[in-house]
Amino acid sequence: MFTSKDVARLAGVSQSTVSYVMTGKRPISEETRRRVQAAIDLLSYQPNAGAQALASRRTRVIGLVVPVGGDLGDAGVVPFLETITQCAREADYDVLLVTADEGAAGLTRLDGRSLCDAIVLMIISAHDERIPVVPSLRVPVVLLGVPDDPTGLHCVDIDFTQAGRLAVQELVVTGHRRIMVLGHPPHTVARDNSFVGQFQRGVDEAAAAFGIRTGLVQLPESTPSGARIAVAEALSDAELADGLIVPHTSAIPHVLGTLLQRGVVPGRDISVVGHCTDGQAEKTDPPVTNVSHAPREISRRAMHTLFALLDDEGGSPPPSGVEWVPSRLTRRQTTVTDLRP
Repeated sequence: MFTSKDVARLAGVSQSTVSYVMTGKRPISEETRRRVQAAIDLLSYQPNAGAQALASRRTRVIGLVVPVGGDLGDAGVVPFLETITQCAREADYDVLLVTADEGAAGLTRLDGRSLCDAIVLMIISAHDERIPVVPSLRVPVVLLGVPDDPTGLHCVDIDFTQAGRLAVQELVVTGHRRIMVLGHPPHTVARDNSFVGQFQRGVDEAAAAFGIRTGLVQLPESTPSGARIAVAEALSDAELADGLIVPHTSAIPHVLGTLLQRGVVPGRDISVVGHCTDGQAEKTDPPVTNVSHAPREISRRAMHTLFALLDDEGGSPPPSGVEWVPSRLTRRQTTVTDLRP
């Protein structure tokens, strides 16, 4: 087993220089960096994590509290996991996954056993029972989501309120006046996820500003049968809805499929605006007009904040607060642009 001392001797530098090359904590000339990397490759050197932890009092581990199943589903979690893990590895950190169902006890365990240097929390409810524990933890915590009271916290999330406003605005400016929101299913609402209320708040604010009324139909479940029930209700009034907003990402393809089965063509007979990533919007049939959701951008910004909090070079830590990532609306094939009264 070779050590950093062997790497330093082979490269003709000090052990501290080897450390700086591997951690990026000091500027190193490109020539020196190449010599050190060549020595590392030749010796197949891997730093001893235990020794590093003892020397620096750092574990070089980020604790990531991840939801299992639930509203994001396996596919929905992937962009967050990939981006957070990539950012961690670029900074020479590993990621320890902890399931969200451990609640506040999971945070206390991570901190009490010194298992990680910082914690990222995913999927925040409006009145999250984990939040009161955060101030007592010895490690910094960054939230991917925003509770109703974010005082003293570091939070990063999509601006769901702005997203709701953008969805209504798209429909109003293209002539729609009978707008229905196909809201989140009961299990999502029951979890008190903060984004549910934030999105609906944006819808209500925009509707009031434009002087129109919007309706709300709750999806029984995010399945084809649930979409059939919700769409039937939305189209059952004497004045049929001429625009639908679907904030629950996984329901969007089911809603579009249901409309087509009823002979109602999105983009010709009715407009549909979904809240999803651009990639998901492009894959639906037809490609849906969407207000963007950006899990990778949220994750990158959260990790930037986290590493700023971990900075041990004497820099000022970032102040607590909420960083809202703005949404963007992209008009695709499901907007009727020549709607007539």
